[in-house]
Amino acid sequence: MTTQTKDSVVWTHNPKNVAFIGDYLPRQCGIATFTSDLYKSYDSFIPDSNAIVVSVNDTLDGYDYPSEVRYDFYQHDQDAYRKAAEFINSKDLEVVCLQHEYGIYGGPAGSYILTLLRNLTMPVVTTFHTILKNPNEEQLLVLKSIADLSSRVICMSEKGCDFLINIYDVPKEKIDVVMHGIPDMPFVDTHFYKDQFGLEGKQTLLTFGLLSPNKGIETMIKALPRIVEQFPNVVYMVLGATHPHLIRHEGEAYRDSLKKLAEDCGVRDNVRFYNQFVELDDLLEYLGSADIYVTPYLNPAQITSGTLSYALGCGKAVVSTPYWHAEELLADGRGVLVPFGESDAFSDAIIDLLRDEGKRHAMRKRGYMLGREMIWSQVIQQYSNSFAKARQERVSTINNQTPYTMGGNGSMAFKLPALRLDHLYRLTDSTGIAQHARYHLPFYDEGYCTDDNSRALLLAVILQEAGMGDARLGKVADDYCAFVNHAYSEEHRRFRNFMSYDRRWLEDVGSDDSTGRTIWALGAVIGRSSDRNAVTWALNLVEKVLPSVVDMSSPRAWAFSLLGIYEYQKKFNDDRLAKTIQHQLLDKLLFRYTETATEEWPWIEDTLSYDNAVLAHVMIRSGVEQLVQIGLKSLQWLIKVQTAERGHFQPIGSDGFYVRGRNRAYFDQQPLEAQSTMSACLAAFDVTGDEEWHRTAIRVFKWFLGGNDLGLPLYDQQTGGCRDGLHIDRVNQNQGAESTLSYLLALAELHHVQKKRSQIKPVVVPMIALANG
Repeated sequence: MTTQTKDSVVWTHNPKNVAFIGDYLPRQCGIATFTSDLYKSYDSFIPDSNAIVVSVNDTLDGYDYPSEVRYDFYQHDQDAYRKAAEFINSKDLEVVCLQHEYGIYGGPAGSYILTLLRNLTMPVVTTFHTILKNPNEEQLLVLKSIADLSSRVICMSEKGCDFLINIYDVPKEKIDVVMHGIPDMPFVDTHFYKDQFGLEGKQTLLTFGLLSPNKGIETMIKALPRIVEQFPNVVYMVLGATHPHLIRHEGEAYRDSLKKLAEDCGVRDNVRFYNQFVELDDLLEYLGSADIYVTPYLNPAQITSGTLSYALGCGKAVVSTPYWHAEELLADGRGVLVPFGESDAFSDAIIDLLRDEGKRHAMRKRGYMLGREMIWSQVIQQYSNSFAKARQERVSTINNQTPYTMGGNGSMAFKLPALRLDHLYRLTDSTGIAQHARYHLPFYDEGYCTDDNSRALLLAVILQEAGMGDARLGKVADDYCAFVNHAYSEEHRRFRNFMSYDRRWLEDVGSDDSTGRTIWALGAVIGRSSDRNAVTWALNLVEKVLPSVVDMSSPRAWAFSLLGIYEYQKKFNDDRLAKTIQHQLLDKLLFRYTETATEEWPWIEDTLSYDNAVLAHVMIRSGVEQLVQIGLKSLQWLIKVQTAERGHFQPIGSDGFYVRGRNRAYFDQQPLEAQSTMSACLAAFDVTGDEEWHRTAIRVFKWFLGGNDLGLPLYDQQTGGCRDGLHIDRVNQNQGAESTLSYLLALAELHHVQKKRSQIKPVVVPMIALANG
């Protein structure tokens, strides 16, 4: 990424994983054509698109769909909408894009679609193809409900936008006006295509679309005799299959009546009916052959016309009745509007354009220039922007709807999720906790590591001390202790880290950081546990390993070890070995800071990489005033760097980190960063008593619940696990040990802090004292 404003970096990303819901080709329907064009264009113009289609059927048997249609359901089966939502939720999708037309969904006024929308877990962007000026009560309620359930809505005209605001009470800021998409078509001379249809030397008029009585074809046929008097070679092409619903009820009776009307008017040889549902390539050839495109619709209440959009994009001169969409598209000389149902007005307008080639050509160019804004490459980018805004606004919604409850000290307390250990137990076997998962299942191929077993041991000790454990937690805590015990190498006085599933160590010595983190867990056992055997065991290991930390080069290993020392000192504050090593490690951190930090970069290293906040955390808890102030200053700066413009937590990404003087990485974001930052904020709150640190800790914790760049939760309420990270376009669906333990450690610490806060008795100040100032 190259742009560096915090939110714009995220939202210039084009969402790749999108589900388009609507009817779909080969079903013969204008919405089906639009949904197909929308999907194919998105797939073409968005790099690495992984979009799918969910199609609604008007028959029980459905259709022979192409491969992009991953799921289809019958429009009159309400339970099928719920199952469709369940299918969509199971996919790794960022956004759902719904195509809405009342008639394609079941229930009164198409209300069954609400069942699907209410069960979705991702943001919805709805395109409204019909927006009625005078809806009945059911139509009004359904459209308003769809808008309420949508993060954003799209309409294709300014009049549609006006209706949404003033009739349906949709907030203006929620609406995106995006014109009907069209193919990128060349501006060609009609003679190039006329030869293909045997129309050489003829003046050609065209109407296309599914044939039905509301299209006003009769008006145009009645206009033809006067036109033929002036231009005997004129041909009116009526292109399109009869509407399927009309066919079911009366066959081709309506088409036959039009043929008879042409014969009665004496223009049978001047009208050609093409009874076919044309594919795009064929349609462009028909359009290319037309001198004038005609839409003689009978009703003004048409908010969108795909056929008119196509004609304009081909650079056709247009004569039309003034339905709503035509009034907008044909303004400023891009077409001619004539009154509804007036054949003579059509005759006059068409004769005028056929006589005046210069006028007709100028009209074509004006229409074609507007059409350049409607080509799919332009429209898809607007759809993508709307999808991105929908995801962005999810963050604000989550932040604004976070539940609070009144604390015991009269303050507002964040209502924390319940602590569940299901996934901790799922990942743990008799060896220890598995390192990775595929989805929610332990992935044994990648074995175990001491890092994660130390984290798990730390969590178990914290929960047991707080009285939040059970018998099973005690059992797995012993398993974690046994793993750590086995990880110790007497030869190196360090811990090994990686173990295969068949219990073979994959290295002689683990990383500095893994040894430091293990010391942290052992310190917690010593400082918090009431189990004398466990304390004795942990003391023995700490005394062997702790001296080696001074010779390590990793500041994080120093910091983890210092946290272990702080835990240890809760019980043995006067241990001279621990104190000596504590001072040595703090001196090392101070030296690094003074060598590296500047006013613009008040940090201990030249790079913000992983688990950054722990470096500030240990200085804040040091008890040394100079270090406390450095820690607070560093943490304030880190919070600023990791706060998005919209206010949510935005941790440094692991794909490149943040090197001083270079662009920072925004992804992939790791749960470890949220836990570490939140814990440091709570340390700052504990040391300073400043409520702002507690509020910041809550804001950082919300990252797990969806208060993040994608507005998607990482905590899985179903499994009790935490997903492995936030990619630029999706959540990593795996729920490994580090991620789950980061979430559980953060939650456990917040529960502990809120319990302490609830036990603080409010200070009662007599009113007379307040009055006296």
